[in-house]
Amino acid sequence: MEQFTEIIAKVTEIVWGLPMIILLLGGGVFLTLKLGFFQFRHLPHILGETLGKMFKKSDHPGSVSPFQATTSALAATMGAANIVGVPVAIALGGPGSIFWMWIVALIGMATKYSEVVLGIRYRETNEKNEYVGGPMYYIRKGLGWKKVAYFFAFALMLEIIASTMVQANSVAETINGSFGISPLWTGLVVMLLVGMVIIGGIKLIGKVTEKLIPVMILAYITGVLTILIINISEVPQAFLLIFEYAFQPISAAGGFLGAGVAAAIRWGLARGLYSNEAGMGTAPIAHSAAKNDHPARQGFWGVFEVIMDTLVVCTMTAMAVLTTGAWKEVGPDSAADMVPTAFATIFGSSLAGSIISLILFFFVITTVLIIVYYGEKQAEFLFGRKFSLFMRYVYLVAIVLGAIGGLKFIWQFLDLLLAMIVIPNMIAVVFLSKQVKSITDDYFKNYLHGESESKYRGNGEHQE
Repeated sequence: MEQFTEIIAKVTEIVWGLPMIILLLGGGVFLTLKLGFFQFRHLPHILGETLGKMFKKSDHPGSVSPFQATTSALAATMGAANIVGVPVAIALGGPGSIFWMWIVALIGMATKYSEVVLGIRYRETNEKNEYVGGPMYYIRKGLGWKKVAYFFAFALMLEIIASTMVQANSVAETINGSFGISPLWTGLVVMLLVGMVIIGGIKLIGKVTEKLIPVMILAYITGVLTILIINISEVPQAFLLIFEYAFQPISAAGGFLGAGVAAAIRWGLARGLYSNEAGMGTAPIAHSAAKNDHPARQGFWGVFEVIMDTLVVCTMTAMAVLTTGAWKEVGPDSAADMVPTAFATIFGSSLAGSIISLILFFFVITTVLIIVYYGEKQAEFLFGRKFSLFMRYVYLVAIVLGAIGGLKFIWQFLDLLLAMIVIPNMIAVVFLSKQVKSITDDYFKNYLHGESESKYRGNGEHQE
C-alpha cells in the first residue's frame, strides 16, 4: 500500500505541475483573447450588474436568485484555500507568489465567466422541476461527447468523497486544538448541520449561504483590517515585497527558507488556481440553478467570485502575514499557523486561535454543504434521483470518517481526481468558446439595446 501511495503521489505531482498550469493558464489566456479582454473593458458594467444589484430579486426562470447561486459557489471556494493556501504559497514561493496569484485571477475571470455562461446555456430541468446544469451537460449537449460527460460526472462524484473527508478533518483538528473538543463530536455536529440543510436542496442551500457567506467574509476582513490599521506603516513595504520578489529570488529570513522566481510563479499560479476554482467546472453547477434573463448576466457573477475570493480575501490574508512578519516566524511545515500567528499579534494567542477556528468552522460547513450538492447532481446525472439520495448518505458518513481521520488512503486520490475533472472541463470550455463569444456579443450588442433583439432567453436556449 505504501508503494502504491508513493506512485499516486508522484503521478499527482507531475500532473499538477507544468501540464496543469499550461492547461489552466493557457486556457484562460485563450478565452481572454477570444472574448477581447472583456473582463477589463467591461469591468465597471460587470460590477454594476453584480455589486450594484446584489439583493435585487428576479422573476426570471430558475430555482435561486443570482446572488444565492453566487454565495453557494463562493461557499465551495472560501475557506482553507484562503486562510491556509495563501500562507503555503508565501512559505514555498515567497511574497512574490502573491503577484502571480493576482495574474492567474485576472486571467481566470474569463474562464469562470465562460463556465457559468455555458452552464446556463445548456441547463435542463429535472423531475422536480429544478434547474440543473454544469460541465456534464454542456459537454454532452454542446459537444456531443457523452462518454466524456459521464467520465467527468463519475470522477467528480468520487472526488467529493475525498474532499468532504479532508474538509471535515481540517476543521475537526482545528477545533480540537483550540477548544479540546473531540474530532468525533465535531464530525457528528457538521454531519447533522449539513444533513439538515442539504435535504432542502439548492433553494435552502442558497438561503443559508446567502446569509452566512457575507457575514463570514466581513468578520474575517474586519479582523484583518484591524491588523492592517495597527500595522499601517508596514503595508507599503508588504506591497513592495510582493512586486519586488515576483521577479527576483529572495533569500532566507527567520523561518522562511528563501525562494527563487520559478518557485514564486509555480506556487502563486497553483494556489491561485486552487483558490478560485476557475476551470474546475464546479461553479457552473451552482450557477445553473440561478434565475436570470441572459446567460452573460449570470456569467458576470463568476467574475465577481474571482474578484472576491482571490483579489480581495486572499490579498487580505497575504497582507496580514506580511505586515506582522508571521511569514518569517513560521516555517514551511507549519504554514497553516501563519494566519493565527498574525492574529495573535493583535488579539493574543488564545483569542486568535478561537477566532480563526470559528471562522474556519463556518467556512467548512458551507463548503461541505455545496460540494455535497455537487456530488448529488453528478449521481443524479449518471444514475437518476434515487441514486443521488443514496450518495447523500455516503457523503454524510464521509464527514464523520474524515473528522476522526479514518480511511486516510482515500485522501491520496483527491488531487488526482481533481485533475480528472479539470482536464475534460477546460478542453470543453475552449472548444465551446465560440458559443461563449456569441452569447457575450449578443448581450453587449443586442440585449442592452432591447430585450426583443436578444437571441437568448431566461433558460439560456438559443432562440432561432
